[in-house]
Amino acid sequence: MLLATFKLCAGSSYRHVRNMKGLRHQAALAIGQELNWRAPGGPTQSGWINQVRRQSSLLGSQLEDTLYSDQELAYIQQGEEAMQKALGILSNQEGWKEENQQANGDKVLSKVVPDVGKVFRLEVEVDQPMERLYEELVERMEAMGEWNPNVKEIKVLQKIGKDTVITHELAAESAGNLVGPRDFVSVRCAKRRGSTCVLAGMATQFEEMPEQKGVIRAEHGPTCMVLHPLAGSPSKTKLTWLLSIDLKGWLPKTIINQVLSQTQVDFANHLRKRLESSPAPEARSFSVRERAVEVFLEQNYHPLPAKKNGHLFEDG
Repeated sequence: MLLATFKLCAGSSYRHVRNMKGLRHQAALAIGQELNWRAPGGPTQSGWINQVRRQSSLLGSQLEDTLYSDQELAYIQQGEEAMQKALGILSNQEGWKEENQQANGDKVLSKVVPDVGKVFRLEVEVDQPMERLYEELVERMEAMGEWNPNVKEIKVLQKIGKDTVITHELAAESAGNLVGPRDFVSVRCAKRRGSTCVLAGMATQFEEMPEQKGVIRAEHGPTCMVLHPLAGSPSKTKLTWLLSIDLKGWLPKTIINQVLSQTQVDFANHLRKRLESSPAPEARSFSVRERAVEVFLEQNYHPLPAKKNGHLFEDG
């Protein structure tokens, strides 16, 4: 059984099967089943299983490149680069100036970053656990237009692996029509390290979503949200949002600064209302077999780790 499984895995390296849907899942499922079946055995079997797991880890890393097209790999790399650059900006505490301070403690800071431009940093505390924010901002991303008036629509154009998506976002016009209709095509990447979650993204090109008539195609620079439980209050979440946008068109800087800082303040308020008024989605129940496969992949699939910047990726 296991020999046949490895043959299945190895087969994905051949050009004529490299893009077969579900191949990796089938292989992982078969390996997980085989290892779980053999696990209760004695020391000899246990040693053999550990050896197979080490080999399958190497095999998994070799298969990773063959499971995606060159364009998909480029998107994954772009998402990783956006995350590293955004975290690098956040980890540098020098040069931040206050733009907006709310009575509830929410604040927006800004600074000018070489080769990026002016960036804005929202810092808020939300009286909800991190998992709840993750569900709303990542798993229910396409529903954001239902509760955030600054967003008309977000649509996932393509999902690549478990961490990367290509999205199209149509922004609402600002109050008084100071900023006309804009849209964005972005690559987004979500990563979790211990008790911290990072959602990052930046502008990208996607042939199937060309520029729309009457809408200016704006661009996200390196941007990210960092979520982690509040120290001493694990049921609350610290949210830090780095925003970098090129709105394109002709707009005075004073208007851009005013609109972007207010957008962040509004986002925090709308997010709180959403979390308070909308119940958390029911958790999906996993079968024993699905959980076994999940654990196996967690133990044996090791993508390139993200760099640690300051305390952002430390377990809290």
